[in-house]
Amino acid sequence: MTKTEMIENLVKKLKTRKYKNIIYITVIVLVVFAFGYRFYTVVRENNFDVFNIARHNAINGTPVTVLEMQKTNGILFEPITVKNNRAFVSGKRVNMFYGGQTIGNCKIVSVSKNIDLDTGMYVIKTSGCSNGLQYAQTKKYGFYIPMSAIHGNVVYVANDDVAHAVKIEIENQDMQNALIKSGIKNGDIVILSNVQDNQKIKISK
Repeated sequence: MTKTEMIENLVKKLKTRKYKNIIYITVIVLVVFAFGYRFYTVVRENNFDVFNIARHNAINGTPVTVLEMQKTNGILFEPITVKNNRAFVSGKRVNMFYGGQTIGNCKIVSVSKNIDLDTGMYVIKTSGCSNGLQYAQTKKYGFYIPMSAIHGNVVYVANDDVAHAVKIEIENQDMQNALIKSGIKNGDIVILSNVQDNQKIKISK
């Protein structure tokens, strides 16, 4: 039998009802299988417990770091540039300096009460200070909070796993820390992380 004859016989068989039924059934089975497999994968994907950080934090609380408030002896550092044992500061900063104040291994002798007419600044006289940038030290007993935890005049305090905004008054500060005058008491848990008022939190151990 030639190749052409074999093809013709195959075509004739495919045209018979028996083979047509076989083809139809095969196609239907493949289509049903395809839809069934797709349905199975969709259901399986929907059953996955996808981790959602926002939903997790809303239910369990946002992880935060905190600082328990206790009065302590702290030091604030105020920059001052000295040349020939003299320094000049603006009116906004002059109250941060006083006679006898320590600047590293030297000290402030006096702070002028009147503006220097030549510079429009207040003159600070020092003793034993090297030329260049120095840091005057203000030592005081009280509550100290990192500046990063202060938002304007508000800090957030943890209370029953919820963040609450508390208004504070700052007595003095430097680039790193602030000495708190009012609004904070012993034992308060100040939140150092970024939160909002009434937000649910979870304190990191």
